[in-house]
Amino acid sequence: METRWLEDFVSLAQTHSFSRSAKLRHVTQPAFSRRIQSLEAWAGTDLVDRSSYPTRLTPAGQVLLEQALEILQNLQATRSTLRSHLKSVKGVVDFAVPHTLAVSFFPHWMAELRTEFPQLRSRLMAYNVHDAVLRLVEGSCDLLLTYHHPSHPIALDLAHYDMLVLGQEQITAYGRPLAGGKAGWAWGQKKGDRLPFLAYASGAYLGLVVESVLKKTDDLSQLDRVYETEMSEGLRAMAIEGQGIAFLPASGVQGELARHRLVPIPGAPVIDLEVRIYRQRPAQQAKSVSAPAHSLWAHLEKTATVAESEL
Repeated sequence: METRWLEDFVSLAQTHSFSRSAKLRHVTQPAFSRRIQSLEAWAGTDLVDRSSYPTRLTPAGQVLLEQALEILQNLQATRSTLRSHLKSVKGVVDFAVPHTLAVSFFPHWMAELRTEFPQLRSRLMAYNVHDAVLRLVEGSCDLLLTYHHPSHPIALDLAHYDMLVLGQEQITAYGRPLAGGKAGWAWGQKKGDRLPFLAYASGAYLGLVVESVLKKTDDLSQLDRVYETEMSEGLRAMAIEGQGIAFLPASGVQGELARHRLVPIPGAPVIDLEVRIYRQRPAQQAKSVSAPAHSLWAHLEKTATVAESEL
């Protein structure tokens, strides 16, 4: 039994909707349903009454809900206690960061921060977007860095979380150049001549954004999905090998562009994203939040942009 099944189950009990909970948990509805079914298989009984709408729990589900809330609260309290001890000793700022940002934006940003905070100690914990957000909600990190696009806003209530915009990021399609340096493919080729598409796996945040944008212009129809992975580094490596085109963050391909290992695909859409940082508001924070994290946030407030809530 996995802890996330209990978290999914609690979410379903609160929203009474599989689709709404799947969105809040940053997974597809089929994947969310499978996780609830896995929990039911573990419990050996139905936990959800699927014949009713809105969705209701069965009597067994109500019993498990009470236990699940207690279990998750105890786990969170234990984790906070352990991290409180660790931080009091080391004064480390914990960052939860999606994988792509961890290898593209974060290193350069951290290098700049160290000019202002030479004694800054940090710990980077790389996850997918859903799990990174969950770390902040659980109180198991100080700060969350993540992308933002209007088509898929991060489900954090800005009544309880502070948020700043650190910068902008652009995503577009790249591929290996031909011998003369020009791109081997072009966007909008002749009808029926589909482009080999190196895609993000289903549910990956950047994949959701890319597909949402391309669906609006029917550009997905010209792409042949030949490969997929959750990791942008994997897509970049395959693109360098000439296996197709991949939508990648500009900050993550500067070296490849300089060495002429990748080139932008002419005519491909350019997608603008924000890079945001979040923290729990002081009134919501656990006492274990480190003093360096507070000092760092005060510095960022002077240099970053406060974004308006879209939720």
